[in-house]
Amino acid sequence: MESITYSKNLKISPKKLRFLLPAIKKLKPAEILDYLMYTPKRSAEIFYNVIKSALSNAKNVLKVDEKILRFKHLSVEDGNRLKRFKAGGRGTAKPILRRFSHIKIILEAKDVSDNQRNSNVKTQISKPNLKSKKLSTKK
Repeated sequence: MESITYSKNLKISPKKLRFLLPAIKKLKPAEILDYLMYTPKRSAEIFYNVIKSALSNAKNVLKVDEKILRFKHLSVEDGNRLKRFKAGGRGTAKPILRRFSHIKIILEAKDVSDNQRNSNVKTQISKPNLKSKKLSTKK
């Protein structure tokens, strides 16, 4: 069971968002909100809002508790770029790129109970010995 959240056209460069990505992927989605609340970066505030939205979407769509949700996919992608120019010396133009980014989050519900663990373990059944035995035909 999966829940996909896609936040588009965020007005921050992808490089600034990718800085927090390794730290976020290590934690569970419910724990990340506490971590991001006290991180003094603008990208942390954006991630906080997006992950909070993804958790609420997953809870409503999948009807599960947020404690069993895990990240299946978390990525930051490049968005559109606004191309602007600033006046430079001697009549030249200095280019300015204003970058936007997209965040894609796929959450999945993993409920590993004892029954599922036992069913995933392959059981080996012992096969009977099928070697033919010579029967004596003595009478």
